[in-house]
Amino acid sequence: MAPPLRAADSWNLAYDREGIQVYLSAVEGSAYKQFRGVSTMQASVRTLSDLQENLRVACKWLYACAQMRLLEVDGDATWIYLTTDLPWPTQPRDMVLKVTTERLDDGTLVRHLSADPGKIPEEKGRIRVQRLAGEWIMKPLGERETEVTYQLRADPAGDVPGWLANRFVVDAPVVTLRTLRAVAQRQP
Repeated sequence: MAPPLRAADSWNLAYDREGIQVYLSAVEGSAYKQFRGVSTMQASVRTLSDLQENLRVACKWLYACAQMRLLEVDGDATWIYLTTDLPWPTQPRDMVLKVTTERLDDGTLVRHLSADPGKIPEEKGRIRVQRLAGEWIMKPLGERETEVTYQLRADPAGDVPGWLANRFVVDAPVVTLRTLRAVAQRQP
């Protein structure tokens, strides 16, 4: 089992447009940076939670998602199989995400993400992501206003060119938060 990735204490603002801020930070023991994307959305925590739990819809707003399917639910823990659709020259990747949901007293919903690579056998032609950790934090600011934080650190496994990895750590939260916000704000 790979040791958990640990973050450095410093976050640097890498993007601040369209009501989305993206911060990057080095991760001790990794060549890849982690990201933290933050945006305020005109949608309730419940609406955002529903959009995450509907995997067919979630794959449409999650950056580089090709397919998502439910593997197992056990109490507050859910296992999801996800495949990526990243540009050439990257090989297709897959991952098993363990998502643990936590509800805080102030109405905040936190979804802790971690890789569980051994949950199912690896698929031929795909590189399995072995190390990933992150979280979604949805903090209510009002009845239909929520601050959303999407934070992730991962080792993509295999040979990923530096230019592509660096693009991913900014593009992933920007595209994901922008698209999620557009979908959420159209909900009744």
